[in-house]
Amino acid sequence: MQIASSGLTDVGRVRTNNEDSFRIVEPLSLFILSDGMGGEAHGEIASAMAVETISEYLAEPKQDSGETLHGEASDNFSLKTKRLKSAVHLANVKIYQSAQKNPEQRGMGATLTVVWVDDAKLSIAHVGDSRAYLLRSGNLQQLTNDHSLVAEQVRRGLITPQQAEESEMQSVLLRALGAHPDVEVDVDEVAVVPNDVLLLCSDGLTRMVTEPEIAGTLQAETNPASAAQKLIELANGNGGLDNVTVIVARFQDESPKGWLSWLRRK
Repeated sequence: MQIASSGLTDVGRVRTNNEDSFRIVEPLSLFILSDGMGGEAHGEIASAMAVETISEYLAEPKQDSGETLHGEASDNFSLKTKRLKSAVHLANVKIYQSAQKNPEQRGMGATLTVVWVDDAKLSIAHVGDSRAYLLRSGNLQQLTNDHSLVAEQVRRGLITPQQAEESEMQSVLLRALGAHPDVEVDVDEVAVVPNDVLLLCSDGLTRMVTEPEIAGTLQAETNPASAAQKLIELANGNGGLDNVTVIVARFQDESPKGWLSWLRRK
């Protein structure tokens, strides 16, 4: 399938420093988003290191053995997904070691959500509370689970989703890159079809904009750049309490039949 994509980041209306990082590697159909944490501990360094490590590792022309840096990935996943998981483990190690060597970086860390597209399949790796969504036929589905305290409380039935949205503990993460020498990485594979829309975003979007608003924007703004801009405007218009970063990717059928249908409509 053909992919049209765009990404955008903004410091928001309250923060003075943008700790988010993202990268779209078009030749690899690779989408990476990371939200740094640590404030004065240089969260922007952690997120930039995560993005750089992932893109460099996956750009190397080699096949992964199927073993991650910290144990074997599930045999149910493709080699591409296993290699993606290895890349995330490597990013975690680099951030952790940098923080140990540099006292001013102690406490820095980052979330990470990365999607690697292989034709009609998404390989997804995730740590933290940045999210990946898929919009299909007007329905917005969250592809990742937040690794946060309030999300875990919701999953266990201790609080309601509404209570989670109002909680002062929303920023407490249970997993992040760089916090420990090793990290548990969620991986998954999802099939895509023509007209699907992929969204990667930091929590600066999801705390400011509701999922129905996100879905409506992705439906109304068919151009990925326009959609990304509109989503950031919505987040800032609702307060912009945090940095906000979004990546939007639209999938289109590039088969002869698909192009013929497009020409007929024109």
